[in-house]
Amino acid sequence: MAGTIKKKKAVKVAGGLSGTRTGVVESDSRPQTRRVVVNFLTQHPKYGKFIRQRTILQVHDAANQSRAGDLVEVAPCRPLSRSKRWTLVKVVESRAAQAAAVKSAKEIQQ
Repeated sequence: MAGTIKKKKAVKVAGGLSGTRTGVVESDSRPQTRRVVVNFLTQHPKYGKFIRQRTILQVHDAANQSRAGDLVEVAPCRPLSRSKRWTLVKVVESRAAQAAAVKSAKEIQQ
C-alpha cells in the first residue's frame, strides 16, 4: 500500500547505548553545560601510524552532577542549542573529589 509507514527495527549495540563516548569534563563553569574532552586514536591514511587526537563536546548536564575532572559517558541527542548536541548519561568516575582530597592533603603537609 502506498502511504504505509514501516517501523525501523531497534539495533542493539554491545557495551551500552548507541553512539556513546567517554571523556573527561574539562570545564563546568556554565550552568547545565559541560565541556568534555574525548581522546581517541585514528590511523593515518597513507602511513598507517596511529595518531592521538581529541574532540571537545558541549554536553547538557541537567542536574549539574558532574564536576571538572570527572570521567563521564555522553550520548548524542537532538540539538539543544547552537553548540550542544550531546547529553550526559552518567558519571563513570568522580575524579573531582579525588583531586580535592589530594590538594587538601598537600596543603596539610606544608
